Amino acid sequence: MAVGSGELPVLHPVDGVRIAIGSAGIKRPGRKDLVLFEIADGASTAAVFTQNRFCAAPVQVAREHLHAGSPRYLLINTGNANAGTGQRGLASARRSCEALAEIAGCEPHQVLPFSTGVIGETLPLAKIEAAMPTLPELLSADNWLAAATGIMTTDTRPKATSLKVPGTPYTITGISKGAGMIKPNMATMLGFVATDAAVTPAVLQRLLDDAVNRSFNRITVDGDTSTNDACVLVATGQAGGDVIDGTESPSYEALKAGLDQVMIELAQAIVRDGEGATKFVSVKVTGGQRNAECLKAAFTVAESPLVKTALFASDPNWGRILAALGRAGIDDLDVEQVSVSINGVVVAEGGGLAESYTEAAGKQAMAPENIDILIDLNRGDAVETVWTTDLSHDYVTINAEYRS
Repeated sequence: MAVGSGELPVLHPVDGVRIAIGSAGIKRPGRKDLVLFEIADGASTAAVFTQNRFCAAPVQVAREHLHAGSPRYLLINTGNANAGTGQRGLASARRSCEALAEIAGCEPHQVLPFSTGVIGETLPLAKIEAAMPTLPELLSADNWLAAATGIMTTDTRPKATSLKVPGTPYTITGISKGAGMIKPNMATMLGFVATDAAVTPAVLQRLLDDAVNRSFNRITVDGDTSTNDACVLVATGQAGGDVIDGTESPSYEALKAGLDQVMIELAQAIVRDGEGATKFVSVKVTGGQRNAECLKAAFTVAESPLVKTALFASDPNWGRILAALGRAGIDDLDVEQVSVSINGVVVAEGGGLAESYTEAAGKQAMAPENIDILIDLNRGDAVETVWTTDLSHDYVTINAEYRS
């Protein structure tokens, strides 16, 4: 079952987390565009945020509030990014936290705000404040799917996954959103994951950083890093058992493996739902001297408009892959040592076309929806994989008409 394909697994509730979904009518009347997470008192919360220098007002405020400690609520709106809005945007983000705090009976710094949508437009704060009072009475532990739908923008389907961690009493459930402006430089457009394990804040942050680097930081749809990217991981401790306070804790490795799996599934779901995408593409680079150069090569190929349009056309134009590799900035790359295969068909080796290659085999390799591009640099032991999409006419249409 492919996460993000429209078939979602059973989404297990996480003890200590309740969710509400409301409608503020930010872009359209009646649309579910406001999501509230309530987190149990005493839970640990970790987060990563966009490294885009024009980061949105809610990102700045969420960072401040997370450092202040003890978050109790996550407040998410869609339809407006509250980015590129200056001091007025910051004031609006802070006021939204104050308004919720007045309703929920907590401190404003215990609310982390998140926004997604159109950049540069003033946040319709009055609409959001008017919708807030209905949210507390709608809180439920079973609202994960509704929340996954409520945080969507140009997404065509909700993205969510859940698992019971083998050998432990722990549950992990998470949702994500994103389809375009995707090259997370830390996380995804938005991602919210929770577990009922008990984890100290420092260890939880380390687990999140590691999981994000293996998942959301390995995807690209169009090479654009959003102003609003954020990924939050909550550990409520409601499952009981020992507190995971380091790598030596008995359940550390099991929880780590479970988190990695959830994050990778959520990240790949974003790629599968990439704007206008018709292909899910894995670019794996092996044989690097360092992981950094493998990532350079993989992202350069994955983000090449010429490679991506060839993928859309199912055209085995392998020369575009070689051209992208050649400009990836890998020092002293010996092109005669590089080999490239597409879905198991070797297309290039020894600096040019593979002797075994035929155009018929190349076309057959490019035809499926799932494409695996394997590049061997033959200069070391490092390996990295990046997931991406093709580039279609629909991508241009969606983004040309985004604000209309």
